[in-house]
Amino acid sequence: MSTSSHARVVDADRVSAVMASLPPEPAIEGLAQVFGLLSDPGRLRLMAALLEGGEMCVCDLAAACGQSESAVSHALRLLRLNRVVKVRRSGRMAYYRLADSHVRMLFDLGLAHVTHDEAGSRD
Repeated sequence: MSTSSHARVVDADRVSAVMASLPPEPAIEGLAQVFGLLSDPGRLRLMAALLEGGEMCVCDLAAACGQSESAVSHALRLLRLNRVVKVRRSGRMAYYRLADSHVRMLFDLGLAHVTHDEAGSRD
């Protein structure tokens, strides 16, 4: 077991078990990247629009979300490069949709987390 030289260990067995079960570093870095992408309200608004509207073009997404087409294109490019959305081209038009059910679940779980106790106190 390798722990920081500054960390005290009270329950060595528990620490060892937790360390053995942690996801590998590349998975943690990938997850941090996805959460970083989702930390932008504009990108989350686009995801919400795609959840409601299904496949949509850039101009319709811009109108629905109150953003410029340029801002929407830039955000969608980032989301596509990170496999959050997929694109289908039809002539000069590009239509975007959420990549898969994992993205939908991630969004829905995050939304449920922030809205489940709006009336009560937050710990």
